[in-house]
Amino acid sequence: MMKQLSYLLLLLFGVQFANGQTVSGNITDSEGLPVPSVNIIEKGTTNGVVADFDGNYTITVSENATLIFSFIGYTSKELKVNGQSTLNVTLIEGVGLDEIVLVGSRNPKRTALDTAVPVDILDVAEIAASTGKVEVNEILQYAAPSFNASKQSGSDGADHVVPASLRGLGPDQTLVLINGKRRHQSSLVNIFGTRGRGNSGTDLNAIPASAIKRIEVLRDGASAQYGSDAIAGVINIVLKDNTEGFSGGVTYGAYSTAIGDGWEEESGETLYNVEGKNRLDGKDKNFDGETVKVDFNYGVDIGENGGFVNFTTELLSKNNTLRPGFSWRKGFGSAGVDSFNFMINTEIPLSDNTEVYAFGGRNFRDTNAYAFSRDSFEDGDNRSVPSLYPNGFTPEITSNITDVSVSVGLKHEMNNGWFADFNNTYGKNDFQYFIKNSNNASMKDASPTDFNAGGHFLSQNITGINLSKYFDDVASGLNIAFGMEYRTENFGIFAGEISSYSLYDENAVPITNPATQIVATDSNGDALPGGSQGFPGYSPDNEVDRNRSNYGVYLDSELNVTEDFLAGGALRYETYSDFGSSFNFKLAARHKLLDDALAFRGSLSTGFRAPSLAQIYYNLIFTNIVAGESIPSLLSANNSTVTKAFGIEDLKEENAFNASLGFTFNKNGFTATIDGYLINVDDRIILTDNFTDQAILGPLNVDAAQFFANGVDTQTTGLDIVLTYKMSVGSNSNLSFGLIGNLNNLEIKNINTPEFEGSNMTNEEAQLKFFSPFSQAYLEAAAPDYKFGLNLGYSTSRFNINASLTQFSEVQLQDFQWVDSPPITFAEADALKKVATDTYESRLIVDLNLGYKFTENLNLTVGANNLFNTYPTPQFDGWSDQGGLADSVQVGSDGRYIFTRLGFNF
Repeated sequence: MMKQLSYLLLLLFGVQFANGQTVSGNITDSEGLPVPSVNIIEKGTTNGVVADFDGNYTITVSENATLIFSFIGYTSKELKVNGQSTLNVTLIEGVGLDEIVLVGSRNPKRTALDTAVPVDILDVAEIAASTGKVEVNEILQYAAPSFNASKQSGSDGADHVVPASLRGLGPDQTLVLINGKRRHQSSLVNIFGTRGRGNSGTDLNAIPASAIKRIEVLRDGASAQYGSDAIAGVINIVLKDNTEGFSGGVTYGAYSTAIGDGWEEESGETLYNVEGKNRLDGKDKNFDGETVKVDFNYGVDIGENGGFVNFTTELLSKNNTLRPGFSWRKGFGSAGVDSFNFMINTEIPLSDNTEVYAFGGRNFRDTNAYAFSRDSFEDGDNRSVPSLYPNGFTPEITSNITDVSVSVGLKHEMNNGWFADFNNTYGKNDFQYFIKNSNNASMKDASPTDFNAGGHFLSQNITGINLSKYFDDVASGLNIAFGMEYRTENFGIFAGEISSYSLYDENAVPITNPATQIVATDSNGDALPGGSQGFPGYSPDNEVDRNRSNYGVYLDSELNVTEDFLAGGALRYETYSDFGSSFNFKLAARHKLLDDALAFRGSLSTGFRAPSLAQIYYNLIFTNIVAGESIPSLLSANNSTVTKAFGIEDLKEENAFNASLGFTFNKNGFTATIDGYLINVDDRIILTDNFTDQAILGPLNVDAAQFFANGVDTQTTGLDIVLTYKMSVGSNSNLSFGLIGNLNNLEIKNINTPEFEGSNMTNEEAQLKFFSPFSQAYLEAAAPDYKFGLNLGYSTSRFNINASLTQFSEVQLQDFQWVDSPPITFAEADALKKVATDTYESRLIVDLNLGYKFTENLNLTVGANNLFNTYPTPQFDGWSDQGGLADSVQVGSDGRYIFTRLGFNF
């Protein structure tokens, strides 16, 4: 395959540029002064150049081309070539439609560089077309400075919904919007071996990348503006609204299995899936994780007054990857997925000052991930039914995940200049488990091998109205916005089939009365475990159907005190039906210097996050795997009597204080934004360590219990850096440079250990039992010390080449020796930390892609992500939480990915 790729690259380099019409000219402002660094794009294509310092440009285009001239601070202009070889352009100061940001400011004239808080604008359509990255999480991981996402393996539902975060906070502390409207979260709670343990996040991968025009990432606390969950910031996804016709692409890629020899010698164990050999699936493969993505987008005008409808459909199929693992983890690797997406975005004017809009879609995913392996009965593992699996087995946790959403609204401009936006948005996530290649050992030979294990759902409905007006005659401009929202939420757990959760007696009858029924035993007289192996089903005792509602009112304003000084503020009050109310504020300011090239900005705000319904009511009896051994464990609902018996209080909201200070610089094609931040969060909700008091747990037939609790106070400090520069080279080429960076430090300021009444535990033992360094390491690993990305690009009218170099910082985790031998004093904990620390060294990942445009309608991109096949530092002692030779860290464990993409537009 590499030889074929080399031939293809030589072919692309050898192809001569086809003849087209050359257009040149000069760009000036209304006073006749040259405007440097203007972007000139041939409409409907990726062909573009950047004007030089004197406003001059030259571009080769098709005969019937339309050119788009755009630059921050000026109104964009479209001009048809019509056979002309010279086009001189005058740009008028103002704000182009594509420059307006929808997040961070409700001012209709605010651009990304004009905001008082940092906002990244990411061209997702371009990134997806040129990099081979097929999912939104992966795109943001390499394009946004403080965004982090880690693919999981062997972590139950988290294998299927990747937890992601901003500025090192939790997945549920970032609010996600679509077209400015709140997106529903996933019903999944991260519990086992994952980043963001105890959190629920929004599933960004449920949104097709090919439907997205751009993503706006607000890196600042925004609870006063948008409500709960916006402690770390806001991600706003803006859907495509183009009407140029039909476009799309076909992407194919695969991961190299060449991870290197010598692993067995280092570990002293027989390993699986090394160099594509001795694989769990029985195949020898040089490449796996084969990925196919087919996407289509169609946009068309409605009427003659700016109405449109835009459709996107996307089909994605990705196979599992398999990487080196031990005998108890033969299926270490990332999950497979078959996904179908559909999205629609439309606006229809009803009159000159009224329009209706709607957007939404459906995502369905059929996913597959391997759980920890079970040995054979002859090897001493009675979780395997000998007649079904004489050599043991590796269960498969599969899921059907469905996300649906619809948002409908009406916008109206009143005669007095006020704008009104009335909207209703509904969304639902449904997550159902199917366990395959498994058994219920207590059923013996009668056990099925596939199980419907039940699942969970979360729905959300929001009705809101926003009123806003911009006053040109107040100082240098005043914008006022206010409104209200009413939100309802519904969380539920539904049971699986009886064989997925039941323990059977010696007569093959589900045990309902332990006092009279005898548990089924193996030939050694040992009790056989019940439930489906890999993931036990939800029982009727787990079933939940809970609702809550809340309403909020807010005021948001920005005043341009002078042309150079902006001041803004926001107030918000929210009240919840199940836990109380919250009041928050935000203050922000920006001051321009050096003829608007330099600006300083800063903000202060308070924030909050309400405990989710899932954190309050989620409960499950599951099997925790520790050093290859299974431990029956209970995750107890926050409102249960068991939770109260251990002294855990009712969940309350998380409270935050945010401060940021930074500057922006924009001149001659170079832009820079550097922003420092401080985020204090009190009463963060965490998942506790295991409690083992058998006086309480004995009757429940479990060995350990965990709980959701407002467990820690944290302080996060850091620095975000974004530098970009574009320049023209010659008559029809341009260069682009970009550097993104994040420096981050998370400190656990306090552990809120409960008062364990009636317990004889010491204070040290209580703290270590509640939230040990083992769990603290998960929290800290989600906030890596740094990430830097350097992006380099060169393009002509036909050819482009892009390179991306991403440096990930060192990550340290504590392995399962903490659970195997729990310390009870700080001295014991310090000693254990010296041997249980797994260090994953810093890594540099290099991505490279090349593109060639054969015609105006057809282009080809080839490339490699992780070109040099870089892996995390291997751990050879077998204690890692993932069961392979590496844990889940930002660099990923899949290795080199080679891809090609054929794009088209008509």
